[in-house]
Amino acid sequence: MARVVAVHGIHNTYASRPQMAESWVPALLGGLDNAAQAGLAPAAGLTASEVACVFYGDVFRPQGKRLSGDIPPLTADDVEEGPETDLLLQWWAAAARIDPAVVAPDARTLGPRTSARKALLALAGARFLANVSERLLVWWLKQVTSYFTDPAVRAAARDRFAAAIGDDTRVVVAHSLGSVVAYEALCAHPRWPVTDLVTLGSPLGVPHLVTHRLDPSTGAWPTVERWTNITDAGDFVALQPLLRTVYGERVRDVEISNGLGAHQVERYLSDRETGAAVAAGLLAGPA
Repeated sequence: MARVVAVHGIHNTYASRPQMAESWVPALLGGLDNAAQAGLAPAAGLTASEVACVFYGDVFRPQGKRLSGDIPPLTADDVEEGPETDLLLQWWAAAARIDPAVVAPDARTLGPRTSARKALLALAGARFLANVSERLLVWWLKQVTSYFTDPAVRAAARDRFAAAIGDDTRVVVAHSLGSVVAYEALCAHPRWPVTDLVTLGSPLGVPHLVTHRLDPSTGAWPTVERWTNITDAGDFVALQPLLRTVYGERVRDVEISNGLGAHQVERYLSDRETGAAVAAGLLAGPA
């Protein structure tokens, strides 16, 4: 079984577990090597065969034949009031704080019928979203909300994660929405042997839209010995980068720089801080 289990986030609808492993495993091993080269951790001796990738992106695939492209023909009019609009507006505000190319929201002019469209127009100027269409951005929103509102989606993601955990598993590495999947599953299985959780670009600190919709709800500690949360200051998916403010001082929050690819998982995985966090769990031995 795998010593390290990794789980992805959104925007993996049309991929597969082998495709995920092809990009994730070399990047993760590269992060371990970078950490060792920088003197942050000894060589952990992890091999590719000891890494398991949890893939659940296919549960978001639209069923049946679709002639309009890879994803549904979504527009700003399809952004529903409530969590979808609230999350979109938070993305907009965060993007405006970190990217001068994004026009900041003006609370005096926002109206309920125009806020989603205005937010999408503003986000079109974000460097992080340079190649992301309005259709795709709305699709991302719906994937996030689908996880919290569709029991079948939530159960499928968590079941696949649980199936990857074995007696030898010590470290979980989770990106974006995958950190929500990992967190909930770890809380639900206190007897698992996992000792270390490493979250990358995680939205677990987003109040109301994420933290208050978790199972269990806000602030519970997953059954691990160490939790390292790694974020890029330009990653506006991680709206609250300091998870210790929500989950307690035991969380070790680390800020890194991924350049223009702020939320890109390969950049997170190959960073030496990620490598050092993974190595800490591998070298600590069984709980």
